[in-house]
Amino acid sequence: MTDTSAPPSAEQGKIDPVFLSDLADAVDERDIRWLARTLKRMHPADAADALEALNYDTFEEAVELLGGELPPEILIELRDSYREDAVDMLPDQAVAQALDELDSDDATTILEDLEDDRRERILEDLAPVDRAELERSLGYAEETAGRLMQTEFVAVPEFWTVGQTIDHARALGTELPEVFHEIYVIDPAHRLLGIVPLANLLRHPRSTPLEDIMSEPTMTLDTSTDQEDVAYQFQKYSLASAPVTDTAGRLVGMITVDDMVDVMQSEHSEDLLALSNVSSADASDTVFETVKARLPWLAINLFTAFIASAIISMFEGAIEEVVALAILMPVVAALGGNAGSQGLAVAVRAIASRQLDGASARRAVLREFMAAAFNGLLIGVGVGVIALFWFGDTRLGLVIALAMFGTFLWAGLSGILVPLGLKRLGADPAVASSVFVLTLTDVMAFFSFLGLATIVLL
Repeated sequence: MTDTSAPPSAEQGKIDPVFLSDLADAVDERDIRWLARTLKRMHPADAADALEALNYDTFEEAVELLGGELPPEILIELRDSYREDAVDMLPDQAVAQALDELDSDDATTILEDLEDDRRERILEDLAPVDRAELERSLGYAEETAGRLMQTEFVAVPEFWTVGQTIDHARALGTELPEVFHEIYVIDPAHRLLGIVPLANLLRHPRSTPLEDIMSEPTMTLDTSTDQEDVAYQFQKYSLASAPVTDTAGRLVGMITVDDMVDVMQSEHSEDLLALSNVSSADASDTVFETVKARLPWLAINLFTAFIASAIISMFEGAIEEVVALAILMPVVAALGGNAGSQGLAVAVRAIASRQLDGASARRAVLREFMAAAFNGLLIGVGVGVIALFWFGDTRLGLVIALAMFGTFLWAGLSGILVPLGLKRLGADPAVASSVFVLTLTDVMAFFSFLGLATIVLL
């Protein structure tokens, strides 16, 4: 195949359809040389996007064709499901080569995708030092700083000078981290004493002792720190990197901001999807996998829907006598449900960003109560006036206005108290809140409207 196409523009962030067609043609023609050369010329993230944009069968064929020629930097940029399938298709030798070339944090990500027996087999082919480092990383709990950190960093004793530190970094050669922002100053027991930002290091003469220019680290992370807490600290203190220490206080790794961007995006996407009780769907997911992920929550919603239906059945006689009630019931439930969803979305986001701790939680509850009261009053009056002109019944207008006001109050409080309560019980508010909030709101909407109607109209 002739090299007539160019990689897509990185500035536009879009994939040229012509280039994508050339990529698919190269796979069909089994032009490994063109594929490998073209992908290596691209930014790894753009190359990963291009591969993911292919038909999934074509993507699998491309990975099988490339084998060890697939750059590890591209492999790590693939979305989780694509990367896992790609690793499964690559031969052991290609995976071992990728582990050898990648930073330790990215290598750990690849190892997580492997079955236990295959992982052990591949680790045996690595150098003893590399194998020991990766096994130590895998020994930490998932979604913790220990799993996220990379073990490549620059650490020097406090009695060194700026010149000695620069010469040491140069001498490290390929062992030097690909991206780093700080030099870590340690004592003989490898405990962290301070940090020297690279910009600060380069501003001083070679003879300057490090102890004169080092500073206390803004934040030191423990290997057991949850990745959500790590992301929060990076965001709070605007960190570019942070050191990681073990239980004995020894420096064992560092985490850089590029990894945190991925974590933040992943956590926010997870919370957003959890509010709707669904999981992400990739092109590689089968219909069975998609149904399996969603059906349990639909079953729970089915159960809660019958609870609301049971409430309605209690007032069957009132509905038969006043047909207008059946017409207006969906209005009360829909508006109340929207009010509850609004409060829930704000509360879950605030909990995730640590904005509902201590006194802030009490202020937030009061704010939501007052907002629900004002909204309920305004919407209730509006709906009551519409019902009055529609059905010509003053009492009906008053009933739906009062029911709407009460439902809004209930929805507003439920939207914030339910996630706060679930958080206190140790549950994930993003996953479990929506079912409770929507059920409670529907029950309150129907019970207040139909109950008031029975008392006032009959």
